Amino acid sequence: MLKHADIWAAVDALARDHGLTASALARKAGLDPTTFNKSKRITREGKARWPSTESVAKVLEATGSTMSRFVGYIEGGATARPVATIPLIGFAQAGDRGFFDDAGYPAGGGWDEIPFPEIGDPHAYALEVSGDSMEPLFRDGDVVIVSPAANVRRGDRVVVRTTEGEVMVKQLVRLSAKRIDLASINPSHPGRSLATEEVAWLARILWASQ
Repeated sequence: MLKHADIWAAVDALARDHGLTASALARKAGLDPTTFNKSKRITREGKARWPSTESVAKVLEATGSTMSRFVGYIEGGATARPVATIPLIGFAQAGDRGFFDDAGYPAGGGWDEIPFPEIGDPHAYALEVSGDSMEPLFRDGDVVIVSPAANVRRGDRVVVRTTEGEVMVKQLVRLSAKRIDLASINPSHPGRSLATEEVAWLARILWASQ
């Protein structure tokens, strides 16, 4: 017998396998970001609510998935595959104090969590992109996975935080003992050249949902 929980677990698994939260998946599909919230899965009377066929169709189209794959999540047990969880915050919050320690590791209790396969860095975290400043590579609602432990090389896409608290996503052009040169992801935005003492930390982006 098909249960409400099976369908919702399949939605969550679809989001997870694309590196998204449930709200980011809804937004990617052009739906209200709260469509798949836990509170929307029951009625005011406390009865279980099914996701609409329209919303399921839209998320499948947005992620390039098929109905047969979605059914596979249901039949195979969407939560059967073991995954880790990593901290997640919105990009706009990353510049606020209290979310990172001096080494650039996630800190404080204001983080959400996102399921993601283990990547071997206990300090890895996720940032949810907001706005269009990183288009066309990263779009509003995309999630980027960042690893402070990963080696950074020329050409890598990196998250950089300045000593003034500014956080940006750029492409590393040159890293020397004195300066860090960065190219902008969005060609309409200028690149940056920073003295090393102006940079609190930088970390490599390993993966991004698309």
